[in-house]
Amino acid sequence: MIQKIVPKIELLLLGAWLGAACFFSFGVAPGAFAVLPSRELAGSMVNRSLVIINIAGLAIGVLLLLTTFVPRNDSKRVWLWGQRILLFIMAAACSVGQFVIAFWMAYLRVQMKGPIDDLAVNDPLRVQFNNLHQWSVWVLVTAMAASLLVFFVISRKPGNGGKKSSGAGGFELPDELKF
Repeated sequence: MIQKIVPKIELLLLGAWLGAACFFSFGVAPGAFAVLPSRELAGSMVNRSLVIINIAGLAIGVLLLLTTFVPRNDSKRVWLWGQRILLFIMAAACSVGQFVIAFWMAYLRVQMKGPIDDLAVNDPLRVQFNNLHQWSVWVLVTAMAASLLVFFVISRKPGNGGKKSSGAGGFELPDELKF
């Protein structure tokens, strides 16, 4: 029973986090800078949202990494290790994004002593901040790509509740939904 439930919970958690990360990346961040009256306010809102995304990604990545040690009779070693590596990449990317890159960006903001837009484009603090921002984006993209790949690895496993299609229309209900 637990061998059928664990993959479904894993897929639910991955799907929820990946959906939140996509919504943040394509909705919240661009929307904040388009709607809010100042870039400072938008940056604060985006930073606050990114903290939630990164901490959730780290927590879910570690939790799902631990679930790979639940004994399953359907796991091939190569897929299991692939899943573990991708979950580690996801958790590590979120951790680096939050505890390294975001830390340095906050440190630079303190050194700026004012809005970033008040600094010259070639000011070393602004250049360094912009570079860290690009690293932050790429680290989040890495976590999102790893989570998407893990989603496909988990969903291909025989123990995930899915079955090969057969019968009329190519659809068959899982055993737990049959009368």
